[in-house]
Amino acid sequence: MDGTLATGFDVEKIRQDFPILSQTVRGKKLVFLDSGASAQKPRAVIDAMTRMLEARYANVHRGAYFLSEESTAAYEAARMAVARFLNAADEREIVFTQSSTGAINLVAHSYGRGILKPGQAVLISEMEHHANLVPWQMLRDAHGIDLRVARVTDAGELDLDDVQKKLADGKVGLFAVTHMSNVLGTVTPAERLAAMAHTKGAKLLLDGSQAAVHRAVDVQALGCDFYVFTGHKLYGPTGIGVLWARKELLDAMPPFLGGGDMIAEVTIERSIWAQPPARFEAGTPPIVEAVGLHAAIDYVTKIGMKAIEAHERVLTEHASAALAKIEGLTVLGKAQDRGGVFSFSLDAAHAHDLATLLDRTGIAVRSGRHCAEPLHTRFGVESTARASFGLYTTVQEVDYLAEALTEARKFFR
Repeated sequence: MDGTLATGFDVEKIRQDFPILSQTVRGKKLVFLDSGASAQKPRAVIDAMTRMLEARYANVHRGAYFLSEESTAAYEAARMAVARFLNAADEREIVFTQSSTGAINLVAHSYGRGILKPGQAVLISEMEHHANLVPWQMLRDAHGIDLRVARVTDAGELDLDDVQKKLADGKVGLFAVTHMSNVLGTVTPAERLAAMAHTKGAKLLLDGSQAAVHRAVDVQALGCDFYVFTGHKLYGPTGIGVLWARKELLDAMPPFLGGGDMIAEVTIERSIWAQPPARFEAGTPPIVEAVGLHAAIDYVTKIGMKAIEAHERVLTEHASAALAKIEGLTVLGKAQDRGGVFSFSLDAAHAHDLATLLDRTGIAVRSGRHCAEPLHTRFGVESTARASFGLYTTVQEVDYLAEALTEARKFFR
């Protein structure tokens, strides 16, 4: 199978845009299968951030001089690019944070403490990343919110009957759930979840840290109320994340952090908050990182999210078949709708030992619990190794992984 799909997606040509992929590791060609943790960066992102630092950098919003005006324009252009990427109704619905974790914490503190009332509930699921679990535990302990957890089926799918039961009494104020699991690859039925939540008076937050990388996201079509994702998984830099929320919700929410640029007026006695999104962006924002995220969005948009999704469906189907043939290998989850994330255990080896041996062949995978300890407990495993795909992953790399896993079992046995 060559690297070009019927869509015109040429993976070998795309790989040339990523300088890091040309290197060798321990004398072997690098096979990077840890994009679910943090994706590699194309030259377009690297160059955009370098140009910003070399020729356009200054602090934003407050400087009445050329460089500050240029920097402000670049920062706000990034906000507009994110709005287009998510099909937001208004760029003022886009709030920059430092990560998905920062975005969820913002919602937990601002919407959770400012809007939700003690006695109401937040509903999550067993498959959540710790970033969409720990903030709600903290809210429960500090604010008297009930925390409910929807079950995951043996196939690794959200148990919709259990979701319905957890929503039934109308006390759930917010349903916060992953759009795509970082362990199982499961894609949750977002539109259906939105309808279920809204029928019972709850808002829906989708953690799109994985999903926004693998498929097109239209927040208006999804029907959610909050959506978060992070730049570094979308081939952009670390240090920047995104919260999208409906404007009427942001208007009603108090700020999370206090400081400069999030105020309209300050006296010794009191402060008046700025309008969103400035209300939620206290202090000097991630200026250069926003420029990098803009470049990353332009990069994937030019390729086409539909083409990226088609490429990754080929990879996912191929990997599912290849991994199923390996004796002693157990893959977590068998969801019907899934993306290119595979967490697995080998009967002959601990996940950390397996990842170390794979590294000797040039293959980079993650090992551990992937910030999803309750999900590993649900499936009765201590830890797993995880291979996660990016738009630069090839079918040949998947085959190389399968061959290396087969050899690893022989080695450990």
